Amino acid sequence: MATDNAGEAVTDGLKLVGFNNFVRTNPKSDRFNVKRFHHVEFWSTDATNVARRFSWGLGMPIVAKSDLSTGNYIHASYLLRSGNLNFVFSAPYSTTISDSTATTTAAIPTFDAATCNSFTASHGIAVRAVAVEVDDAEAAFNTSVEHGAKPVSKPILLDNRVTLSEINLYGDVVLRYISYANPIHVSDPNPSNWFLPGFEAETSYPDLDYGIRNLDHAVGNVPDLSAAVNYVKSFTGFHEFAEFTADDIGTSESGLNSLVLANNTETVLLPMNEPVYGTKRKSQIQTYLEHNEGAGLQHLALTSEDIFKTLKEMRKRSYIGGFEFMPSPPPTYYANLKNRAGDVLSDEQIKECEKLGILVDRDDQGTLLQIFTKPLGDRPTVFIEIIQRVGCLLKDEEGKVYQKGGCGGFGKGNFSELFKSIEEYEKTLEAKRVAA
Repeated sequence: MATDNAGEAVTDGLKLVGFNNFVRTNPKSDRFNVKRFHHVEFWSTDATNVARRFSWGLGMPIVAKSDLSTGNYIHASYLLRSGNLNFVFSAPYSTTISDSTATTTAAIPTFDAATCNSFTASHGIAVRAVAVEVDDAEAAFNTSVEHGAKPVSKPILLDNRVTLSEINLYGDVVLRYISYANPIHVSDPNPSNWFLPGFEAETSYPDLDYGIRNLDHAVGNVPDLSAAVNYVKSFTGFHEFAEFTADDIGTSESGLNSLVLANNTETVLLPMNEPVYGTKRKSQIQTYLEHNEGAGLQHLALTSEDIFKTLKEMRKRSYIGGFEFMPSPPPTYYANLKNRAGDVLSDEQIKECEKLGILVDRDDQGTLLQIFTKPLGDRPTVFIEIIQRVGCLLKDEEGKVYQKGGCGGFGKGNFSELFKSIEEYEKTLEAKRVAA
């Protein structure tokens, strides 16, 4: 990464003007209608235990399954749901069993055991698919390929009512298109109707709810931001929603460049990061790329309707099967918080933020409360962000109140605190490595 005479970051032809100089516009340039995030699928070698851990740690009940008990001899998949957020955890069965099956019994027709085994060997527990609901998954696939997308799976019609297709997003992650012949089924209690055929309702797990409601954004780490952004823009038509350079969000020791792409309604946000080289310390993005063996999904930002409730419940379970969090910022951070957000947060809420380690930032439109978990698995790769956005309430044409996408930004003012925490965490790993 270099800078030109105007002080702009230049990353292989892509000019980043930085947060302060970026002017947000929405050209409504989508090549096909993208409605919303539909689900995220994780691949692992043991879907049962991984799904149970996420269910307990995030307060997302297991609501549906497709496994041996439902007649699926190809893969075990468990669906977790909280509000409009859907997580799927899949793992392969023995290839000896699946190869002997006369006809495919997979509920997710693009699942392949050999590909999954190779994927988990390279990446560990990681996101395989980011799925979005579109008007027509076949048309979306064809349009994407016509505009340079790398095809992964041609459109497949399931039960004459659901169409699924996949194209490459970055690394081994796919962007999955889902469409329904009759969208009314989406609200049906039967998961075979509102999710995918072949999934059956599961009611034997606890009905947990910690207040998580939506997927706000899905962040990818890539070695070359310019190439990744231009590729995704070319086949989706998504527009640039926000950008950050190392000058905006780096520390004295490391940095990154980041750009956010969004659909027309700005309900599907896809940030992408690249490492900055030549700094005192290796960029955390480079560390991710090494441990993930290439590009991949770095983190998922989950929206809570009450972040204080969510964090209290999640922290109760941090050491009994849940998720741990990055270290909290120093007391001085919260001492200054009243000056920065005292008009939005009460004194009691600021105290709760300090107690729970919640970070607070704002932009010209709203306020963002956020916190980050430590890596979800053995590798320092994928993690979860819990957020709550405050403000930016608008009304649609029908008078229904909704919150503008990206309200409060992405935590630019908190990045340095987060990165310092990550750097300190990585230093502890390096110390052990040197000692060994």
